[in-house]
Amino acid sequence: MSTSAPYVQDKDLVLTGSKRAFAALYGRNAKSVIERGLLATKTSNASIMVSGFVEPVLYLLSMGIGLGSIVGTVTGPGGTPMSYAAYIAPALLAVSAMNGAIYDSTMNVFFKMNFAKLYQNMLYTSLGPLDVAIGEIFLALLRGFMYATGFTIIMWFMGLIAHPAGLLMVPAAVLIAFGFASIGMGITSYLKKFQQLDWINFVMLPMFLFSATFYPLSVYPESVQWFIQAMPLWHGVELMRQLSIGYFTPSMLVHVGYFVVMILAGVTLTTNRLRALFLK
Repeated sequence: MSTSAPYVQDKDLVLTGSKRAFAALYGRNAKSVIERGLLATKTSNASIMVSGFVEPVLYLLSMGIGLGSIVGTVTGPGGTPMSYAAYIAPALLAVSAMNGAIYDSTMNVFFKMNFAKLYQNMLYTSLGPLDVAIGEIFLALLRGFMYATGFTIIMWFMGLIAHPAGLLMVPAAVLIAFGFASIGMGITSYLKKFQQLDWINFVMLPMFLFSATFYPLSVYPESVQWFIQAMPLWHGVELMRQLSIGYFTPSMLVHVGYFVVMILAGVTLTTNRLRALFLK
């Protein structure tokens, strides 16, 4: 038997780039980003995740049950009469999906990007910027799915879902979370200081209060109504409210289409920003 080492030619040592489409952007290993995120969540973020779920439940109990006993019956989509609790519960579910996605895609991402240098280290491996974007957005969606499922179960037991189509609020909440997470991560890539994160709250809080969450859009002047209808949360609130009572109209396609466009724009923005920041 021969024991001589195999002969290595110069051509065998030449590194060549992959000819696979989008190889520079996507390493087909987003699951490693997800696995790392799940391990980190188990050890450090569990209490924050619980608080994100409890907050809308407390709003529902205080505003829906407490204030609802004074307000009485209100007019829902298509003129359908409904209790005040049933009116605001779908809106709070949309808000819960938004808040969960925004937390994961802004504050969480800001720390990983600017202090832990996590994405920079990831991109030094075989991972591409699209792997990182998909992994982080998936984690935000998982959080939104958990919040939506838990909140929908509570709504069901409280008798606040008037139609079986109300179960579609769970995938709708994931769609809403997807839209906010993809845009949120892209915007966060432009932030350089902790203080700049306050700008996100400066936008989120008014959107939460004025997106027909607690009262109908018709209470505002017409000019203000147009502005509110341009905001993403209003589309999420309307979509949820219609699903909760099984009121299907063509306007639902507009609401869904709004978030589809938001997702495409957000994923494209996030991928390009990660590539520009770390793969110069």
